[in-house]
Amino acid sequence: MNAIIRTTVVLSAVATLAGCNSAPVRNTDYAPPPPPAQVQQPAAPLTGSLYTPGARHMVLFTDTRATHVGDLITINLVEKTDATKSSSQTTARSASASVTNPTIFGRAFKFGSNPNDTLESSLSASTSTDGSGDAAKSNTLEGTITVSVVDVYPNGNLLVRGEKLVGINQGHEYIRIEGIVRPDDIAADNTVDSTRLGNVMIDYGGEGPVADASKVGWLARFFISAVFPF
Repeated sequence: MNAIIRTTVVLSAVATLAGCNSAPVRNTDYAPPPPPAQVQQPAAPLTGSLYTPGARHMVLFTDTRATHVGDLITINLVEKTDATKSSSQTTARSASASVTNPTIFGRAFKFGSNPNDTLESSLSASTSTDGSGDAAKSNTLEGTITVSVVDVYPNGNLLVRGEKLVGINQGHEYIRIEGIVRPDDIAADNTVDSTRLGNVMIDYGGEGPVADASKVGWLARFFISAVFPF
């Protein structure tokens, strides 16, 4: 028994040390595109001109905004969503019925000596329901992230993708983003707001002991799930 306890303690210590020294792992789906293959160009003849035919990215009259695969672009995260929902319902229904005592040969029917022993009766019923509900949700995400252009569509739009990892003590946080940018929406300083991205996907989360402590355990998730019958 003592050997089992010692083994458990050692394994726990090793797992703790491994968790403390764990480094953030990048998601390969958000890796920047590989650099283009270098092709040996023949030496250009010396003509005394500043312009060299065939030079890549020879830009004379435009700014340095991202236009090619592998270029970098800074995205300003300005996401903010507010949603509210309320509902109310009130219903009511009532019904009544009465039966009068019949008369036989001009006399009221009775089946006993008591004057109330007749066939006269009445019935009434009513139901009502009243319910209301409210829900509200608000999210805000601000910051900046610089990503890479991974593809250029035939119409000139840019597919951008990237991630940012920030290590804090024993944990780390990440921001992953992917979307389509229209060149006209890119500012002169090579930035674009996240609200201008099309088909955007933004993933913000964290990993490590702090993030694990905030997660709901599997047993607690069962009691709050739809499969729990009570």
